[in-house]
Amino acid sequence: MGDDKNKKQGEETREEIKESGQLILDKNKKKNHIQLITIIGEIEGHDNLGSNSKTTKYEHILPKLAAAEDDENIDGLLFLLHTMGGDVEAGLAIAELIASISKPTVSLVLGGSHSIGVPIAVSTDCSFIVPTGTMVVHPVRMSGTVIGAKQTFDYFRQMQARISFFVSHHSDISKERFEELMMETKMLTKDVGTILEGSEAVEEGIIDEVGGLKEAMAELQRRIEKQKTGKH
Repeated sequence: MGDDKNKKQGEETREEIKESGQLILDKNKKKNHIQLITIIGEIEGHDNLGSNSKTTKYEHILPKLAAAEDDENIDGLLFLLHTMGGDVEAGLAIAELIASISKPTVSLVLGGSHSIGVPIAVSTDCSFIVPTGTMVVHPVRMSGTVIGAKQTFDYFRQMQARISFFVSHHSDISKERFEELMMETKMLTKDVGTILEGSEAVEEGIIDEVGGLKEAMAELQRRIEKQKTGKH
């Protein structure tokens, strides 16, 4: 009977990882329950991307975040990021929801967290990036047909201002410096913007620390224990 239950739980876990890249980590020494959420590929908005594309669907992530906030058994959340960016509105929605979670949160940028992945990376209580990880900061772009009218460019400027405001309020980089990086013309041959590698992202104040999974998990456990004991 017990073997059947364990087998069923194992199958459910594998299916959850396959479908959404999510998992509960609960085998640690402190017995804390950590919700693992991965942000990978392209962040999908209202339009479905091709079946061959690796995507993060906001309609999957948002309910999972709300459920984790509501679940008294979840002690903290760990976000693994390897994303090229994607839909700006969907990405900001994810970032805002992460930032509003009352439980300890830590993010770890792996291969990269580009474009709208930057606000998501900084939305947690503490952020890490591996030494070879990269972050690309660039202005808002729109694919497909765009109406060349003043209102369109005003909308782009408003969207860029929202991103700059969010990043500067959830990291140690100023809005002015972030926008300088966004509009840099010397680094990208076919675009404007800036590529930051691990330590550079930390030096600019976007990411808190260079580190890997060990460091990210240790920091999350520390914050969980601090919240449980009520220490300040």
